[in-house]
Amino acid sequence: MTDTQRIAIIDMGSNTARLVVISTVYGYSFRLVDEIREVVRLRQGISPAGLSDAAIARAMFTLRLFKRFCDATKVDKIIATATSAVREAPNGAAFIQEVAESIGLSLRILSGEEEAYYGTLGALNEVPLVNGFVLDIGGGSAQISAVENRRFEKGAALPLGALALTEKFIKHDPPTADELAAVRAEIERQLDTLPWASAENGTLVALGGTVRNLAKMDAAARRYPLNTLHGYTLSRDTLDERIAQLQKMPVSKRRKIVGLKPDRADIILAGAMVAQSVLARLNADSLTVSVNGLREGLFLEGFWDHLTYPVIADIRRFSVLNMARVYNYQKNHVNHVRYLAGRAFEQLAPLHGYGDAERELLDAAAMLHDLGTIISYENHHRHSQTLIINAGLPGFNPREIALISLLVRYHRKRKPTLLEFESLLRADDLERLVRLASILRLAEFLERGRNATVDDITIRWDDSTLYLTLIADEYPAVEIWGTERNAVDLIEIAFRRKVVLDSTAAPTDIVVKQT
Repeated sequence: MTDTQRIAIIDMGSNTARLVVISTVYGYSFRLVDEIREVVRLRQGISPAGLSDAAIARAMFTLRLFKRFCDATKVDKIIATATSAVREAPNGAAFIQEVAESIGLSLRILSGEEEAYYGTLGALNEVPLVNGFVLDIGGGSAQISAVENRRFEKGAALPLGALALTEKFIKHDPPTADELAAVRAEIERQLDTLPWASAENGTLVALGGTVRNLAKMDAAARRYPLNTLHGYTLSRDTLDERIAQLQKMPVSKRRKIVGLKPDRADIILAGAMVAQSVLARLNADSLTVSVNGLREGLFLEGFWDHLTYPVIADIRRFSVLNMARVYNYQKNHVNHVRYLAGRAFEQLAPLHGYGDAERELLDAAAMLHDLGTIISYENHHRHSQTLIINAGLPGFNPREIALISLLVRYHRKRKPTLLEFESLLRADDLERLVRLASILRLAEFLERGRNATVDDITIRWDDSTLYLTLIADEYPAVEIWGTERNAVDLIEIAFRRKVVLDSTAAPTDIVVKQT
């Protein structure tokens, strides 16, 4: 494992400029540690001569700010890119040269296909999409990509950005029916140029500022209990309803919608209409939101450069492992808890009836259960849960994230409840939670001494009793004490049997003779 590096990615978009800083040990772990967002509207006022002087001035100010921030915070590497506004402007090359000479930043102009590729790369490292499509709605363009066997197959950029469509067609507030019809006609005309971007019951993953804001608006309206959009699904019906609502609203009222950034209020409608049309072309009922996008794709290309293709095969496994590594998990303790929990789960299978899906949730919770100690040992079970519901777990859906967070929450004490996550869970998830939490709690207290005193466990039962035998070379006094005081009661509730605990190693009394 090499030293930690700080990597900055600058994305000079047509509407918004973003700087993200990622702390990473390449090939091992990474996390977002800083972000700056500035609305530049680089495309605003673009003409046959190119980018306007005012837009260039805003961009130069912002890029100078980003560069100074990177210098002040001592980033190790800057990856800086520009997209549709710069690549389409006749004076785009001159702008790039001015940035290099006056600021010292080397901006790479991405082609439309490159922009599609990097957005897809970011999405594929977050969402377990095997075959389908990725839609990235930006300010100046929208990228559509086809994915086959978890690889970018082909992609293209179309002039269907939220800002570009708004500036070209919408002149009134709220827009007129004719203006909306013109937007729709342009979207359909452009999509017609990509005959491959259609399917029966296609799967769509979507990203970009428009999509994130639409999802945040929906989440706020639903009182969504997670603080992350990882795995969030936006239905076609919900999108249709939101568009019908936005069409009638002036910008001043849109700015008050919870979840919508006020600076996107004037362009959100056009972007939403693009998503609506693509869903219709794919005959899809919903889209899955990817938090990752172009910036993450640019970073992950280097992070996974030791792979034959820079997409991790098992997103779910890596996302759990990455979070554990980021928060300095206690590897030996965690791995033994995972082992003991797995052994108990397997032996109790005839009683609980669960399979691989529950086994994976239990294993993830075992990996993450003690992360909160990085904040404080006191209430660390709550802190661990907070980290999960705020950071999310790429690859898992909201229900699974909620269940993992609850398992972590109840790995120490109290009878589990669904808390505020009931809206995400199924009718039988409370029983599932109680049973899995009892197994995790058992494993945790069988490893209470954090020295693997208990090598293994065997479990048998009759109609009234569970017999738990601890395999150990020496009497596990601390583990038996902790289990009896903290885990037995929940196991008895979960499996409706009295628990009898014993050990293969007998207790020994050491008597010191007085002289």
